[in-house]
Amino acid sequence: MSSESGYVAVLVIHLHFPEAGSLKSKRKELSSIKAQLHGRLGLTVSETDHADKWQRATLTGALTGGSLAALSASVARVERWLDGRCPDGARVERLFASVEDLHDVFSRFGPEG
Repeated sequence: MSSESGYVAVLVIHLHFPEAGSLKSKRKELSSIKAQLHGRLGLTVSETDHADKWQRATLTGALTGGSLAALSASVARVERWLDGRCPDGARVERLFASVEDLHDVFSRFGPEG
């Protein structure tokens, strides 16, 4: 069993862009949001759904931390920033796991993963 400590948070971010009238306008706004989530808040992020929709996007992001308290505070900062940036349409699902939790899950798959 791994003796490493640490935690990971996976955030599934559902965004709504009510003012977007085209994919191009959504892309411009989404690009800015993704850059700021990464640059300002340290969230590794990727668009994972609704790429072909004008007014919707789903992002999946990850943060890591050495303690659950510190990681929870980082997640709360991300949520506050999204609430301020996207007051008409941001919903965040949060999943937390320890390194040990992940080790247990992945060890079930065997050495080939």
